[in-house]
Amino acid sequence: MPDCIKVFLLLLLPVALGANNPMQAPRLAGPIEFDGRTDDEAWQDIPELKLQMQVPNFGVEPTEKSVVKLAYDDHYLYLSGRMYLSSDELYRATTFKRDAFDGTTDYFGMVIDSYNDNENGLAFFTTPTGLRWDGSVANDAQADPDISIDWNTFWDVKSHKTEDGWSVEMRIPWSSLRFQDRNGEVTMGITIWWYIAAKNEVGIFPLIPLNWGGVSMWKPSQAQRFVFKGVYSHKPLYLTPYVLAGYQQNAELNNDESAYLIERDPKVELGFDLKYSLTSNLTLDLTANTDFAQVEADDQQVNLTRFSLFFPEKRQFFQERASIFDFSFENFNRLFYSRRIGINDDGDAVRIFGGARLQGRVGANDLGFLTMLTDAPEARGHSESFSILRTRRQVFNRFSYVGLIGTNRTDLHGNFNQSYGLDGIFRVIGDEYLTVKWVQTFEDSLDNELLSLDPARIFIQWEHRRFDGFAYKAAFSRAGKDYNPAMGFEERGDFHSGSLELSYGVLPKEKSPILRWRALVRSQLLQNNTTDTVELAFVEPGFELETRSGWNLTAGLRHTHEYIPEAFDLGDATIPVGEYDYLQLNGFFFTPFGGLLGAFGNFSVGQFYDGKLLSLSLSPRYKVSPHFTLEGFYQYNRADFAERNNSFQSHIGRLKAEYQANTKFSVSAFLQYNSLDELFLPNVRLRYNPKEGNDLYIVFNDLLNSNRSREIPHLPRSDSRAIVVKYTYTFTM
Repeated sequence: MPDCIKVFLLLLLPVALGANNPMQAPRLAGPIEFDGRTDDEAWQDIPELKLQMQVPNFGVEPTEKSVVKLAYDDHYLYLSGRMYLSSDELYRATTFKRDAFDGTTDYFGMVIDSYNDNENGLAFFTTPTGLRWDGSVANDAQADPDISIDWNTFWDVKSHKTEDGWSVEMRIPWSSLRFQDRNGEVTMGITIWWYIAAKNEVGIFPLIPLNWGGVSMWKPSQAQRFVFKGVYSHKPLYLTPYVLAGYQQNAELNNDESAYLIERDPKVELGFDLKYSLTSNLTLDLTANTDFAQVEADDQQVNLTRFSLFFPEKRQFFQERASIFDFSFENFNRLFYSRRIGINDDGDAVRIFGGARLQGRVGANDLGFLTMLTDAPEARGHSESFSILRTRRQVFNRFSYVGLIGTNRTDLHGNFNQSYGLDGIFRVIGDEYLTVKWVQTFEDSLDNELLSLDPARIFIQWEHRRFDGFAYKAAFSRAGKDYNPAMGFEERGDFHSGSLELSYGVLPKEKSPILRWRALVRSQLLQNNTTDTVELAFVEPGFELETRSGWNLTAGLRHTHEYIPEAFDLGDATIPVGEYDYLQLNGFFFTPFGGLLGAFGNFSVGQFYDGKLLSLSLSPRYKVSPHFTLEGFYQYNRADFAERNNSFQSHIGRLKAEYQANTKFSVSAFLQYNSLDELFLPNVRLRYNPKEGNDLYIVFNDLLNSNRSREIPHLPRSDSRAIVVKYTYTFTM
């Protein structure tokens, strides 16, 4: 399942809590036997935290009873839950997979604002099978990308099935949380919730209104504040060496290009990661000969535009507290895109010799620093150094901040690309927010003038952040002709644009089958700075709807005016230079995801430049058992340009089978097909994870040609094949 869909599933789980006065967290009076049963004497004196229903009927008593308690001692933060179910049919335990989140199983856990900054959070959840799901929240969960499902840390959980439900105990080391203690006193925001898959029901503490839609339950600013006394920073050192043994073969043309030769390359690699907490909220990471062989392959995509495709970051090293480095604009555009490090423009891995990362908080300032040294991205290039420095601090109120950023990409021959930027997000009043960003880039090949608009990027946005009632978002964006973020991602350059979004949302009463709906209109006008030509203008009215049973539907009718300054190819078809007006109907849907069988999909149908387009995708998934899952994906695209006797057609297929013997051992098989490249891409991954930081991976990858005779000489059966065995072990000192 794509990461973006997983995040969307997270957002669909209903929400609710309200920020009350700080509560004194209770300290455990004695030890507990950590077994998931919650019947220890030490738990009996801990007061209960009462959950209230957030979905489907906001603010009423949950339909199922629960006993939830939060406590702590010198070493751990504890959360326990005793979940009672009135029927065995309500018990849902469908997976053992680490970090699995698909809505078919019950979940219980919490989101922790450990910095107490109303902006960043760490999430810890589990299921009746005792799996671990952890993630991070940034920017007060304003949008989907602010929730990362790839962040992991050290913590433990035990679950236990009972005659009338299930119970759980979670313990999180204080050393896994970043916080500020003032003479041993720490304040954190915490939100706790229990999701009952069979009923699409959420019980939550505290009760947060649904004013912000599906992200409401993830917002650190809405959490209940707890005060912990006698808690001091722990500063362990984690050393994680790895050993890797592998074999790779590549097919390369011989010198006279008459045949393919197979090059075989056995390899053995050693490296390590080191993590040390300099203070309770400042962490240093060092890495040497960094390797990501265990990371799952990117999902294949089809590009229906003239711009580069965006792929999400999957490498865990770049995930921890990644929000500190965030400096993003509209869409996927951003000043720092971590995939520029260790991955070239063709998507191939580039050797990372090593690097360092420092992140956390110094006084009132968030701080992030990263530097990495890599091999040349191309065969004839030079080794490169990547560095980024970022700092932010709250101003005026707890919902506003200002920040600075600087990046530097240089090679060993003195070629460089640098940038600096300033940004701020200001809560003006109520739900009114102003965002301002300024960036300027510098290169060795240009005359660099400070404050010049040519190499600059500007972004200004005013928005009313609400789901219910009337809301709006107005933005101005500009990129100069010489703006070039070599460590970032930018779809296009040399433009200025204005955009406007208006919406009206409704949260119906509990008797309605509709949980929430919203009508909205999006529009944008974009012009080229140099020619003043309107390159893009669109208006798109639409709606979003979610039922109490879990059905979701989004649709919009988009009219687009677009100018194409240079012809570009879509497979065998070509889009010529010219102006185009076209109308498309776009949609996205989800079936209720609490069932064992479900699906999501999207569609686009209508005009497309001077032709017609049909784009359909469907992704079914079936939970065969708690141990075995099947997922599929199929996308079909067809564009016809009848007047030019031109057409384009593509198929993308993915099939994934996963087996989890338990929470420690899993095997996944992933097969992809891309008709444009005429390639099959199999990937098999075995993982044994007896505890956090101790992993054994066996990974197999292949790149198979489905049409070997399309070129002369005939293509090899396999372009590239590799098998890798990697073992890591973490020492705590």
